[in-house]
Amino acid sequence: MALADPRISRVVAPVRRALVAHPKLQAPLVDFDILPETVDWWQADAVICTLGTTMRSAGSRDAFRRVDLEYPMHVARLAKRHGTSAYVLNSAIGANPTSRFFYNRVKGELEKHLAGLGFHSLTYVRPGVIGGQRDELRLGECALVCALGLAGRLLPARWRLNPASRIARALLESALERAPGIHVISSERCI
Repeated sequence: MALADPRISRVVAPVRRALVAHPKLQAPLVDFDILPETVDWWQADAVICTLGTTMRSAGSRDAFRRVDLEYPMHVARLAKRHGTSAYVLNSAIGANPTSRFFYNRVKGELEKHLAGLGFHSLTYVRPGVIGGQRDELRLGECALVCALGLAGRLLPARWRLNPASRIARALLESALERAPGIHVISSERCI
């Protein structure tokens, strides 16, 4: 979506696996445990952070916390240090640093720590269940997506399926707008 947008001249996406080449895309292969600190691609107008995993993929709470909290914070600190004014985070519905649910607590802790960095513009996009294709098969999530798809408009807006394309649009528009302050885009706005 960002690559097709005429308002964007360059997209830098540090990745663990190679992406398909595109004239506007710079996709350096990185190890998120040892991110390079002095490369020019940290100088950006905005950062969209979609780093995240599942407990199943991570294998432990510590590994989950590293991917969902420590990596995004390291990226945020480096971007801020190099002059980036806007940070947009793909967070989660129910993010709360005092939640009794580990996943929501980690997401809430990340939001709280990011707020302390002082970005000119900080946006949390908090989708619910994300609809769309996945690289990995998640049976429980697949069943939930099917059920939510069938229930459709019978459910309160907060609990409806959030298409990945709508979430991506919310992330992108927030990064381009760079509105001053801290903003939350709820799951209701991503349906």
